[in-house]
Amino acid sequence: MVMMAGMDEHERKVGVEFYHLLDKSKQLFNGLKELPEYGHKQWHSYFGRIFDIYTKLWKFQQQHRAILDNKYGLKRWQIGEIASKIGQLYYQYYQKTSETSYLHEAYSFYGAIHTRAYYSRAAKEDRSDLMVKKLRYYARFIVVCLLLNKMNVVRDLVQDLEAQIADYNSAYEPDDHVDWTHVLDELKAFVKADSAVAVLRADSNVPVVLPHRLGPLTSPPVERSTPMCLSLQEILIVGNCAKQVKFSEMSIDMFRMLQTLERECQDDPNHLHDGSSGDRMPFRPGPYPSENGASRRDNPHKYILFNPTYNQVQIFLSSGFNELPPNGVLLLYMSADGCFSTVKRPEEMGYDLGGVSTSSKLEHGKQRLQGDKEPECLYPGDLYPFTRKPFFVVVDSDNSFVFQQIPRYFGQPLMVLMSPQDTPAGLRELRNEGGLFTLFLHSPLAAFCLICNVASLPIQHWERCERYVEQFLIEASQLVLRSRCELSVLQFFGDDFLRLLLLRYVFCDVVLHLHRSFRGRQQRPRCHPPLPEAELLEHLSLHHIVLDLANCLDVRDYFPDSNELA
Repeated sequence: MVMMAGMDEHERKVGVEFYHLLDKSKQLFNGLKELPEYGHKQWHSYFGRIFDIYTKLWKFQQQHRAILDNKYGLKRWQIGEIASKIGQLYYQYYQKTSETSYLHEAYSFYGAIHTRAYYSRAAKEDRSDLMVKKLRYYARFIVVCLLLNKMNVVRDLVQDLEAQIADYNSAYEPDDHVDWTHVLDELKAFVKADSAVAVLRADSNVPVVLPHRLGPLTSPPVERSTPMCLSLQEILIVGNCAKQVKFSEMSIDMFRMLQTLERECQDDPNHLHDGSSGDRMPFRPGPYPSENGASRRDNPHKYILFNPTYNQVQIFLSSGFNELPPNGVLLLYMSADGCFSTVKRPEEMGYDLGGVSTSSKLEHGKQRLQGDKEPECLYPGDLYPFTRKPFFVVVDSDNSFVFQQIPRYFGQPLMVLMSPQDTPAGLRELRNEGGLFTLFLHSPLAAFCLICNVASLPIQHWERCERYVEQFLIEASQLVLRSRCELSVLQFFGDDFLRLLLLRYVFCDVVLHLHRSFRGRQQRPRCHPPLPEAELLEHLSLHHIVLDLANCLDVRDYFPDSNELA
């Protein structure tokens, strides 16, 4: 504690109380590392304590800023550090709850740090550790902006981060400069990959930022019948594509699926802010939903695992399975490289056909013997225990089709959506910028433009084309309800998220089936149980909508003539 001469009793008490709160907050913040990564309720009381102490600290420094500045030499970067930790708290709470309102709160505090330039004098302190804190703040702020789809802010922050890294290297010639340069390169590649197609404003070439979260009109509404009793509650998103662009332990596929499986929060004037003010108080999150699931969140609870071990996947799957309320659905999404079987005569279909790689962290120096199983591979048979409850699986991999072998031993609803195992030669290099199947599930029109070589569109043209996609999804929804689908399909169809995935799957299948470049069954997706061919996937009404969309984009040559569809 730095104390200056000539202080009265009140001023001394202010310093003692401030540094007590500061030390206590740091202790509790460091304790976050000890909290369990999975499960819903074990960590909730701890977050309550830490939010309480930071609320007191933030309020206290506001009320006594003059004394702390003049008598104790409190610096602006120290206030920025407190605000940054509050932002981190909200971000971690969002990770635990999937409530996007906490992302907005994190953005508010991070934005205040930027607007008020709390870290602007960090470089003048001649302390490399302060510069590292500043760089980490920028990286965290960028992650929050990415998740909130604030791409214009992201682009500005990337420029700022690049300048800060250059200053850091110039001033200190640090050992970790290469690491920060690598972070910057990853970030630039990630932002580039995220814009699969550029949608431009009418009066300029400035890109328009498009929403991707579930909104009121995103998924065609349905009148729920008796079988439509299920609700998506638990999600595990797993990513391990070795060459795919990534940033902050999240591949582009994982990022896209995360946004696809979130509902945009409703604006709450008491909670959501634009980051323009740093004077507002942090709020303590309310009680967590009850154990019986009666007060569930708007968004399903999600776990995110990048390049995990097989053990981690099993632990997190088991936790999500255990937390399911009655009629709840567990969704597993995997974007991963395939593990291919060396078994010459498959006997056990759950293990002898291969699976997907969960991790590249471990060195597998020993060459596998003929027929040996890969220890860091997730096989279809590994998922059998989770079919005791409603289970929805999405696999984007070059070995995805092996997951069509999962049996329904327990009679519970099961659905598996599998990506094409191969793509035309001209599109294979795009795998590094994200899986085509995941892009169809995330933004069907962007995927359509990608396979038809449409790099950019004016916003008005994009919106016209979007209406064809909406028309397709509405028509497909009606066909599903009229067709002889298996009961599992209807049971999942009542949930907005799962209905949207199923309908976008249908769009993907129909488009790739019609597209001239995609040939053979390996270049189309599959689902288990299969959807009706004649009544749905080959229905002429859906084919004609796809051709109308192709006409609208002036890419009709990629598709067959109308008489070929007769």
